[in-house]
Amino acid sequence: MNPFDYVTAINYTKENIIVNKETEKGYNSYMVNRSLSYFPDTVAAANVMNQYHHTDNKLKFDFLINIVRKRKRFSKWMKPEIVDDLEAVKEYYGYSNDKAKDILPLLTTDQIENIKKRICKGGKQ
Repeated sequence: MNPFDYVTAINYTKENIIVNKETEKGYNSYMVNRSLSYFPDTVAAANVMNQYHHTDNKLKFDFLINIVRKRKRFSKWMKPEIVDDLEAVKEYYGYSNDKAKDILPLLTTDQIENIKKRICKGGKQ
């Protein structure tokens, strides 16, 4: 099962989808708690489940399905931005991610374009 099936069951459908050992094993408490932590009304429940990480998955799911009120909740997952300018600066200067992030605001667009031209290896793109 998909981790988001468990989140949908907790948030909206309220159906018990953990029916055997296989579905209990598929429950990923990290992903479920992370998705619940985006909302002010469910962040406390997710925090409680983080404190009791050693309990069985069935107990965690039962707690969340009974404590969280039925409501449609949707949020976009926070993902790191991939900046191709950052990759060019890293390759050109041999910097790490942190150093390249520090340097990037100091460079002008002309300098970044010049760096991209110099590291271009040719061939089909």
